[in-house]
Amino acid sequence: MQRILFNLAVVMPLLLWGAGIASADTIYTGYFSNKAVGGYDTVAYFTEGRPVEGSSNFKHRWQGADWYFSSAENLKTFKELPERYAPQYGGHCAWAVAARNDLYKGDPEYWKIVDGKLYLNYDKSVQDRWLKDIPGFITQGDKHWPALNNN
Repeated sequence: MQRILFNLAVVMPLLLWGAGIASADTIYTGYFSNKAVGGYDTVAYFTEGRPVEGSSNFKHRWQGADWYFSSAENLKTFKELPERYAPQYGGHCAWAVAARNDLYKGDPEYWKIVDGKLYLNYDKSVQDRWLKDIPGFITQGDKHWPALNNN
């Protein structure tokens, strides 16, 4: 009996913690971090055309995640219009949302801006697949995202 109680004492917090992750905001941050886009500056994709690591000196909390920026100017820009600069599908892999109707990590190194919106992919091979039919995948992703976003 004592062993069962001990096991419950260990397992129950883990189950509750897992349930908390499942119901957390749908901004991808990973399990052991609260950094959106892996701590990269989302504004820099638009202004510099490349991934730029953000700094904890320029941090902003939005939609339950911490967003990092490389400059005070980029932080201010994001605060004014976060929806404009945040990656689509909460920073999850755009291909996975579209093709698998599922949430996978988006890697800030594999990205593309399409029609003024930032999309991330899981890795190079996945991005290569996504690039073959961007309009089709965006159409499918936009259909799947509302249900995935409500989980």
